[in-house]
Amino acid sequence: MADRVNYRLVWSPKAIEDVDAIASYISRDSPSYAAAVVRRILDISYSLENCPLEAKKCAEFSDDTIREKSAYAYRLIYQIQGAVVIIAAIVHSKHFLD
Repeated sequence: MADRVNYRLVWSPKAIEDVDAIASYISRDSPSYAAAVVRRILDISYSLENCPLEAKKCAEFSDDTIREKSAYAYRLIYQIQGAVVIIAAIVHSKHFLD
């Protein structure tokens, strides 16, 4: 049986700004929905500490270490570097990355 890796989670400043902007935008119409979206994003990010490789590869990149998971209408984009998972950005699912 293979040893289980415990990954360390790191949020980039950009990803933190993205979550703040999403919460501010949604809360104009529905503070409760904004809280639910942020909670889902956080829950998904915490799950990456145990199984970051289960998510699909990010289509915009050929790098297998860049992956994404969905939270409502948003994509949580992250990169796996050794035993570290770096949350790079949170983007709307209709937007493509440059």
